[in-house]
Amino acid sequence: MNDTAQTPVARSVRDGAGPATAVPPRGRTGNERTGTGRPGTERPGTERTRSRSRSQQWAAWGFLTPVVIYLGVFYAYPLYRNIDLSLRNYTVRSFVNGDAPFTGLANYRAVLDDPTFLPALTHTVVFTAASLLLQYGIGLALAVFFTQQFRLAATLRALFLVPWLLPLIVSASTWSWMLNSGSGVVNAALHAVGIGPVNWLTSPSWSLASVVIANIWIGIPFNLVVLYSGLQSIPAALYEAAALDGANAWQRFRHVTFPLLRPVSAITLLLGLIYTLKVFDIIWIMTRGGPVDSSTTLATWSYRLGFGNALPAFGHGAAVGNLLVLIALFFGMVYIRVQRKQQES
Repeated sequence: MNDTAQTPVARSVRDGAGPATAVPPRGRTGNERTGTGRPGTERPGTERTRSRSRSQQWAAWGFLTPVVIYLGVFYAYPLYRNIDLSLRNYTVRSFVNGDAPFTGLANYRAVLDDPTFLPALTHTVVFTAASLLLQYGIGLALAVFFTQQFRLAATLRALFLVPWLLPLIVSASTWSWMLNSGSGVVNAALHAVGIGPVNWLTSPSWSLASVVIANIWIGIPFNLVVLYSGLQSIPAALYEAAALDGANAWQRFRHVTFPLLRPVSAITLLLGLIYTLKVFDIIWIMTRGGPVDSSTTLATWSYRLGFGNALPAFGHGAAVGNLLVLIALFFGMVYIRVQRKQQES
């Protein structure tokens, strides 16, 4: 082997220049390349990464802070005050002075023992169940109808949104006028076909049905919009495959549309349930819960206890309101549990 083929280290050993020592290459040292130098030294890139991570955390907290403040001011604090109202004996004087005595669950016991509680609960269940079923059924039928491509479909869908866009006080006042016993257009139409007048708003037999009809009319557009959006997400190839297999329209709806629409239907019914439980405007404007409490629900009873009497019972009204919150929370937890089971399966 000639000298030109030997490395500089080998030539140094051959010439007796001492033990071979590795000559580090030019540029960064090994410690600098691996980032394992003296204690306390770090790569500049690591420091920049940590600084960027801290900046992102501060930015996240900056965006989250307004939401937390909003939830605390408009949700958490009113809920706390409502719970406090239900646990104390508030009068007008103590409400102003803030010296109401603590009574524990006495307000809840008084509400549950009140003879109005059971009819109000029954009316709430009937009002909510009838509204939900008919709103969902009619909304789903209209959503399926509008999936068919025809002229003026977009215009008709826009017209169906009008009840949803109107303020509730306008809708309730309109229905109150239409169902008026003496001058309402509904009784006029019944008279034209030979049917006698119906006391829609002043008869204990018809007052609850009247407010249910008005609430259904107001809630159909919401169900239509949400369910129509859900139908748009179902692939058309599934319907084509079902048609090739010989499925008729009802079979395609039962085995394709309805199962795939189940998640959208669940959230639609849950939101409708929470909204319907707390409906107050429509009932109060049309019947004020009467006659003889025949259309009183928990929502209208809570308002009447707190603000509708000469001697308001703030504690009792707050207790009824908290019962509504518990009912809505229960159904919300049921929905979450069902959704979790569906995801696990």
